[in-house]
Amino acid sequence: MAGNFAVLEEFQDDALTLPVRLSDGTVKEFRIPSPSAEDGLKVQKLMEQGARMADSGTPMDTEVLDDAQELDLFQTALGSAYAELMGAGLDWSRVRHVAMTAVMWITAGLEMAEKYWEAQGDPSRVAPANRAARRAASSAAASTTKRRGSTSGTSTRKATGRARKAAKT
Repeated sequence: MAGNFAVLEEFQDDALTLPVRLSDGTVKEFRIPSPSAEDGLKVQKLMEQGARMADSGTPMDTEVLDDAQELDLFQTALGSAYAELMGAGLDWSRVRHVAMTAVMWITAGLEMAEKYWEAQGDPSRVAPANRAARRAASSAAASTTKRRGSTSGTSTRKATGRARKAAKT
């Protein structure tokens, strides 16, 4: 059975547009194109490596990428917008924030990129909502779990010791 699918380009934007305040006070929108499949997989692999390190308890101050690898990740994630960002005279912290937002968009989707952007790059401002959501989901699951019914009087275990003696009298 064939589906009735719309053409992909008709409902999915293949770019991320981020507004950035420049040093002169004006706001410029930077358009970050979707990476090639190969580059997208490369970014995904690097992020998964970082997630595995975090899951394994590797200290947060451990470098996942050296400076050259981080720059390569940002250039890959930003594509043609990289040169435009570097030419805009932005501080490195702003370029890094735009780049990490693009990485989030590539690896986790638009919603996660928006959360990262709004959290101003502070992972602790993104994570609490996730932890709270997990706790709420866990609590909801726990509250809907049926309690085990009473087995009083329905035991099929063999009587032992005093119970056997009491049964004989």
